Amino acid sequence: MAEKKAQLVVEGRDPIELPIHSGSTGPDVIDVSSLTANGYFTYDPGFMSTASCESKLTFIDGGNGVLLHGGYPIEQLADKSDYLETCYLLLNGELPNAAQKEEFVSTIMGHTMVHESLTNFFRGFRYDAHPMAIMVGVVGALSSFYHDSLDINNPEHRLISAHRLIAKMPTLAAMCYKHHIGQPFMYPDNDLSYSENFLHMMFGTPCDDPDVNPVLARAMDKIFLLHADHEQNASTSTVRLAGSSGANPFACVAAGIATLWGPAHGGANEAVLEMLEEIGSVDNIDKYIAKAKDKSDPFRLMGFGHRVYKNFDPRAKVMKETCDEVLAELGLENDPLLAIAKRLEQIALEDEYFIEKKLYPNVDFYSGIIMKAIGIPTEMFTVIFATGRTVGWIAHWNEMISNPYKIGRPRQLYTGYNKRDFVSLEKR
Repeated sequence: MAEKKAQLVVEGRDPIELPIHSGSTGPDVIDVSSLTANGYFTYDPGFMSTASCESKLTFIDGGNGVLLHGGYPIEQLADKSDYLETCYLLLNGELPNAAQKEEFVSTIMGHTMVHESLTNFFRGFRYDAHPMAIMVGVVGALSSFYHDSLDINNPEHRLISAHRLIAKMPTLAAMCYKHHIGQPFMYPDNDLSYSENFLHMMFGTPCDDPDVNPVLARAMDKIFLLHADHEQNASTSTVRLAGSSGANPFACVAAGIATLWGPAHGGANEAVLEMLEEIGSVDNIDKYIAKAKDKSDPFRLMGFGHRVYKNFDPRAKVMKETCDEVLAELGLENDPLLAIAKRLEQIALEDEYFIEKKLYPNVDFYSGIIMKAIGIPTEMFTVIFATGRTVGWIAHWNEMISNPYKIGRPRQLYTGYNKRDFVSLEKR
């Protein structure tokens, strides 16, 4: 990184020189690590202006609607690649050749089963437990089954753990659903692709042969791919922070799942469906659009705009095409709830208010519609998000552990009491 200098000038103090680092693309960063020795911390709630790490995995330019994995635009990966190939890219930094891809896919499919004892673990949860509550528990519990490869300082162990997590997450996700509806768990069928296998385990039964619609399988693969990684978001930063303590990868990913569970992060596509149900009918759309434009009204349109992308979400362009394909395949163009969604989409793309504020439909809007159409219940949406994001979490964790790192220790601006003496109970 080419180094320049910045100066911090504080009245009555000598200037403090701070190095400026330039990445391969994106904004320069000011290295403030020396401030502590000079008696200062930085103050940045939400870390909105702070680069917490150096990474080669993913780059986002929100102003221009750009998302790159290893330098490859997300649109190209979604159009020409698939989820497991993108997983290989995030783990290795390069796309695989034919032989490497075949070996990688074979390795992942060889890890899809979970230990039979985990079925007993599932039975400890109430049938109506939220699937994300189950996922936090069972993913953390995986570390109790794989003592053979938990040395985080061993590159081979880290790779095996990555493969296991990527392979087992769809199996665990499907088990959450089966537990909820009271059907028997389905074993993976490794003659199927990654996404076909997931749908088979979700909706298949032991009474029937696998029968997965290829259009739906492609849509599921794109949902996984488009959620594979999104730079230093809340859950990924959590995985890195947990990993900085030396915690095992299963515990770190469980921490990521817990963070993703929050409605401000992973619940956006679930919120889209809840909004559509609240609107209730196409006849009510004008009223709700007016409410959305009224700053004093608490109602908000969910699935429009994005806190990172100040332009069109590049993932949404791909999801829109996939959404149209799925609805056509299933003959659901006239479904009442989906009709509301299509009308909202039209308004957002044509109404000057939405265009001016760049409130375009985002990836959560379209992925929520797709999963509703496939028959996936809304409480499973975040679990599917976690399944796709697992590779991003484990790739960032591995990148951090593979290089010199420090345990995370954010500072604070203390505004509590100054030192005061303890007063005994009888004198208070």
